[in-house]
Amino acid sequence: MTVSASSDRVLSEPANLAPEGARRVIELRRGGQALAGSYLYEGDALITGWHSHEVHQVEYALHGVVEVETDSAHHLLPPQQAAWIPAGLEHQAVMNPDVKTVAVMFDRSLIPDGDGRARILAVSPLIREMMIYGLRWPIDRRPGTAEDESVSDGFFRTLAALVREALDHEAPLSLPTSDNPIVAAAMDYTKRHLDTVTCEEVSRAVAVSERTLRRLFADTLGLSWRTYLLHARMLRAMALLAAPRQTVQETATAVGFDSVSSFTRAFAQFCGETPSAYRRRVSETPD
Repeated sequence: MTVSASSDRVLSEPANLAPEGARRVIELRRGGQALAGSYLYEGDALITGWHSHEVHQVEYALHGVVEVETDSAHHLLPPQQAAWIPAGLEHQAVMNPDVKTVAVMFDRSLIPDGDGRARILAVSPLIREMMIYGLRWPIDRRPGTAEDESVSDGFFRTLAALVREALDHEAPLSLPTSDNPIVAAAMDYTKRHLDTVTCEEVSRAVAVSERTLRRLFADTLGLSWRTYLLHARMLRAMALLAAPRQTVQETATAVGFDSVSSFTRAFAQFCGETPSAYRRRVSETPD
C-alpha cells in the first residue's frame, strides 16, 4: 500500500494490485498541488508493501507501534516518536494492532533532502500539537480560496522549519539490515527467538561456525552479534511495553532476561528511562 502509515487505508487498493515484488511510487496528493498536508490513520494491523512517494513524510504515533523498513535499516516507531521518511525513499510500513498515527507530508521545496535516510525523531510537544492541528488540511485536498491557501502554506512552512531542526535529534531506534544472505538469515533467526537465542544456535541455523558468524557481523554490520541481539531485544521490549496491560515482568521474559532487575538496567541504559517509566509515558499519550 502506500507510503504513510496514516494514508495506508485510503490508498491501499491501487498498491495491492501491483505485481508481486513490485515497488510502487504513490502520489499522495492524488493529482493535487498542495504544498503540504496531513492524514490520520486509525485501524487494524496492516503491512503496506514496498513503495515510495513524491513528498516527504513525518509520521507521529499517537498510540500503538509502527515499524518502518528500508533497504538499509529496520526502524521502530513507538508512541510519542515520529518517523521521517524522505521523498523517493523505498520502504514499507508495518502497522501493529491498535495503531493511531498522524502524518504530515511536505513538498520537497520545504525541507532539504539531507542524506535521504529514514530516521526516528523525538519530537517536541509543539510539533506534535501542530501535526494534529494540521489535520484540517488533507494532503490530497483541492485548492481552496486564496486566503485559505495562504493560511495553510504559512502554517506548514512554520512546521517544516521545526521539523528541519528536529532532524538533528535522531533517536537510536533502528536495526541494520544486510544483503549478505548468511547475515540476513542470522538476523532473522535472532529476532524470531529473542527469548532463548544463543550464538551457537544461530550459527547452527545458518550453517556456519560461531567464529565465522561473529566475523561476518563485524565485517558487514560494524557491530557484534551480541550487540545486535541486545538492540533487537530492547526494540522489541519497547514495542511490547506500548501494548495495554503488558507488564515489565512479562516483557523481560519475552525478550530473554532471567530477572527484572537485569532487564531494567539494560533498558534504562539503552532508552534513558526505566521500563516502568517508559510504559507510563507511552500509555498516557493523549489522543
